[in-house]
Amino acid sequence: MTMSNIVGMRGFLASSIGVTCAAALALPLTSPAAATVARPAPTAEVSARSVDPGAAPAAVPGSTQSLPLTPLGGDRSLGSAAVQGLPRRDVHRFSMVGVVWDDPDTALHGRVEVRARALDSGTWSAWQDVETHYADDGADPDTAERTSGRVRGATAPLWVGDSDGVEVRVRAAAETRELGAEATALPSGLRLELVDPGEAALPQGTPAGGPRTRGGLGAEAPEAVAASAANAGLAPLGATEIPALDRARTEREMVALRAGELTERQRAEPKIGPRPRIVTRRGWGANENLRERKFVYTKKVKAAFVHHTATGNGYRCSQAPSVIRGIYRYHVRSMGWRDIGYNFLIDKCGTIYEGRAGGVAKPVLGAHTLGFNTNSMGIAVLGTFGYTRPTSAAVKAVARVTAWKLGLYGANPRGKTYLKSGGGNLYRKGTKVRLNVISGHRDGFSTACPGRQLYRKLGSARSTAARYQGR
Repeated sequence: MTMSNIVGMRGFLASSIGVTCAAALALPLTSPAAATVARPAPTAEVSARSVDPGAAPAAVPGSTQSLPLTPLGGDRSLGSAAVQGLPRRDVHRFSMVGVVWDDPDTALHGRVEVRARALDSGTWSAWQDVETHYADDGADPDTAERTSGRVRGATAPLWVGDSDGVEVRVRAAAETRELGAEATALPSGLRLELVDPGEAALPQGTPAGGPRTRGGLGAEAPEAVAASAANAGLAPLGATEIPALDRARTEREMVALRAGELTERQRAEPKIGPRPRIVTRRGWGANENLRERKFVYTKKVKAAFVHHTATGNGYRCSQAPSVIRGIYRYHVRSMGWRDIGYNFLIDKCGTIYEGRAGGVAKPVLGAHTLGFNTNSMGIAVLGTFGYTRPTSAAVKAVARVTAWKLGLYGANPRGKTYLKSGGGNLYRKGTKVRLNVISGHRDGFSTACPGRQLYRKLGSARSTAARYQGR
């Protein structure tokens, strides 16, 4: 970090910040009793910041509406066991939807379907399935993040676009209902989460139509300064992207970043792919007040796990930052995680985005592959790839970011490595597991993620990443 940035950063940290919260309420079509909320709904952050006169406004705040599900028709003798849901209802604006429940260790054996009413046309969508097997994403057992008391079970979040009406139904699996009353129970505390990702912030301290203030952050919160400063040396403070580098400059940067840890051979012949362009958290409009303040690191990055977000494929690339803000809010506010779970995200156009805060070149501990977050990183491609093929741009971006990040830590994308399981449904805690350096989520946990079609492309990603490294 340059001296001017350090001076600027001190000034920003001195800024006084006030944050108020306003509850997000639903507007019921049905009786008011049906909209009663059992626990306080997650709130929308509304910033009341001290900024310079004429400074641009903060981000339009996002919000989360949290609505309890109730029994729907059918055999009332089964109570909440068979079918729960929410009839058609007018709600505040949202773009992403998911279902959560109380116990993160309880699985939802059944089917979740939603339909939404488009805000612009007033047209109701067809019923859409929501991915229910999402517990395999998350912090490792017995870690502080997992045992915080805030973590909840959840489906994947589904992107539905700007909407103002919703209907949902959750059915226990038919084969489960046949086993009897005790086996039919859906998880307790089922709630519908409606997420409005809000608008991306203009750089605060930027007068409308005028230049940025020194450092590009204006009178920012300390959390925003810290998230940006974690990438010091790669981009200026307040940067919205980390630019791509050619191979020669990437190799010099690698030596500068990890000089004391590299072998003589690695310094002489670094095997690393050129650094790709990465959109920073500031670039996709992260509200840094949502996450926990501190950064948590693992020791190194020995492997990369590739995921799909299961949020659907109906987004435009220009909407990708909104999708990421929605996932971020869902992970933190709805699921109770400390930050977004993935270390990197990639859209269908091949744009790479910084995920969990702490610095893109550093070994940030994520919450992406239950049992294998230590000494690994998680890369999520935006979309659902069980039947839909990922774009070639997205697969190439997986290769580019792995060639660079794994290269920083001396890992061969075509190689194998050992990781110790933190506990999961494939490997018991403490088991040393031999894995591909670039693995799919399903290699560490019994899950469909990253979808059959994306999983089939990992061989191509490995060979391309190795070629980028000069192997």
